[in-house]
Amino acid sequence: MKTVVRSNWKTAVLVCRKCSKKIDGGFGSKGNQPLAKALKKHLALKKGRKGDAGVLEVSCLGICPKGAVTVVNGAASRHWLLVRPGADLDQLAGELGLIASAPAA
Repeated sequence: MKTVVRSNWKTAVLVCRKCSKKIDGGFGSKGNQPLAKALKKHLALKKGRKGDAGVLEVSCLGICPKGAVTVVNGAASRHWLLVRPGADLDQLAGELGLIASAPAA
Protein backbone atom coordinates (compact mmCIF):
# COMPACT_ATOMS: atom_id res chain seq x y z
CA MET A 1 0.00 0.00 0.00
CA LYS A 2 1.28 3.47 -0.88
CA THR A 3 1.63 5.75 2.14
CA VAL A 4 3.14 8.85 0.51
CA VAL A 5 1.71 10.89 -2.34
CA ARG A 6 3.84 13.59 -3.91
CA SER A 7 2.56 16.97 -5.07
CA ASN A 8 4.33 19.47 -7.29
CA TRP A 9 3.47 22.33 -4.94
CA LYS A 10 6.15 24.65 -3.64
CA THR A 11 3.78 25.70 -0.88
CA ALA A 12 0.22 25.31 0.33
CA VAL A 13 -1.83 28.39 1.19
CA LEU A 14 -4.61 27.84 3.73
CA VAL A 15 -7.65 30.14 3.51
CA CYS A 16 -10.26 30.14 6.27
CA ARG A 17 -13.61 29.04 4.82
CA LYS A 18 -15.60 30.44 7.75
CA CYS A 19 -14.10 33.93 7.31
CA SER A 20 -14.80 33.77 3.57
CA LYS A 21 -18.44 32.88 4.19
CA LYS A 22 -18.90 35.77 6.62
CA ILE A 23 -17.56 38.26 4.07
CA ASP A 24 -19.62 36.71 1.23
CA GLY A 25 -17.19 37.39 -1.62
CA GLY A 26 -15.35 40.67 -1.92
CA PHE A 27 -12.46 39.50 -4.10
CA GLY A 28 -11.73 39.05 -7.79
CA SER A 29 -12.22 41.40 -10.71
CA LYS A 30 -15.91 41.99 -9.94
CA GLY A 31 -15.56 41.72 -6.16
CA ASN A 32 -17.95 38.77 -5.88
CA GLN A 33 -15.65 35.75 -5.42
CA PRO A 34 -14.31 34.08 -2.27
CA LEU A 35 -10.60 34.74 -1.69
CA ALA A 36 -9.41 31.19 -2.44
CA LYS A 37 -11.19 31.06 -5.80
CA ALA A 38 -10.08 34.58 -6.77
CA LEU A 39 -6.45 33.84 -5.88
CA LYS A 40 -6.41 30.59 -7.87
CA LYS A 41 -7.91 32.31 -10.90
CA HIS A 42 -5.66 35.38 -10.61
CA LEU A 43 -2.51 33.24 -10.50
CA ALA A 44 -3.82 30.78 -13.14
CA LEU A 45 -2.90 27.81 -10.95
CA LYS A 46 -3.49 24.34 -12.36
CA LYS A 47 -5.99 22.14 -10.58
CA GLY A 48 -5.05 19.54 -8.02
CA ARG A 49 -1.50 18.39 -7.44
CA LYS A 50 -0.31 19.63 -10.85
CA GLY A 51 -0.20 23.30 -9.87
CA ASP A 52 2.84 25.23 -8.65
CA ALA A 53 1.06 25.94 -5.37
CA GLY A 54 -2.05 24.79 -3.61
CA VAL A 55 -4.70 27.20 -2.38
CA LEU A 56 -6.93 25.29 0.02
CA GLU A 57 -10.00 26.36 1.94
CA VAL A 58 -9.92 24.92 5.44
CA SER A 59 -12.41 25.09 8.28
CA CYS A 60 -12.02 27.73 10.98
CA LEU A 61 -8.44 28.74 11.77
CA GLY A 62 -9.55 30.28 15.08
CA ILE A 63 -8.64 33.94 14.51
CA CYS A 64 -12.06 35.19 13.28
CA PRO A 65 -11.26 38.83 12.35
CA LYS A 66 -14.15 41.17 11.60
CA GLY A 67 -14.29 42.07 7.93
CA ALA A 68 -11.23 40.05 6.85
CA VAL A 69 -10.15 36.54 5.84
CA THR A 70 -7.36 34.67 7.64
CA VAL A 71 -4.68 33.29 5.31
CA VAL A 72 -1.66 31.11 6.18
CA ASN A 73 1.27 30.21 3.98
CA GLY A 74 2.14 26.61 4.88
CA ALA A 75 5.84 27.20 4.15
CA ALA A 76 6.00 30.23 6.48
CA SER A 77 3.36 29.39 9.06
CA ARG A 78 4.65 31.73 11.78
CA HIS A 79 3.02 34.75 10.11
CA TRP A 80 -0.69 34.76 9.35
CA LEU A 81 -2.31 37.39 7.16
CA LEU A 82 -5.68 39.10 7.63
CA VAL A 83 -6.89 40.04 4.16
CA ARG A 84 -9.61 42.66 3.70
CA PRO A 85 -12.07 42.56 0.77
CA GLY A 86 -10.78 44.31 -2.33
CA ALA A 87 -7.13 43.63 -1.45
CA ASP A 88 -4.58 43.69 -4.27
CA LEU A 89 -4.11 40.03 -5.24
CA ASP A 90 -0.66 40.67 -6.78
CA GLN A 91 0.56 42.14 -3.50
CA LEU A 92 -1.03 39.30 -1.52
CA ALA A 93 0.60 36.68 -3.79
CA GLY A 94 3.96 38.41 -3.27
CA GLU A 95 3.54 38.41 0.51
CA LEU A 96 2.64 34.70 0.39
CA GLY A 97 5.68 33.94 -1.75
CA LEU A 98 3.60 32.73 -4.69
CA ILE A 99 5.18 35.22 -7.09
CA ALA A 100 8.40 37.20 -6.92
CA SER A 101 7.78 40.63 -5.45
CA ALA A 102 8.62 43.51 -7.74
CA PRO A 103 11.66 45.49 -6.57
CA ALA A 104 10.91 48.91 -5.10
CA ALA A 105 11.63 51.75 -7.53
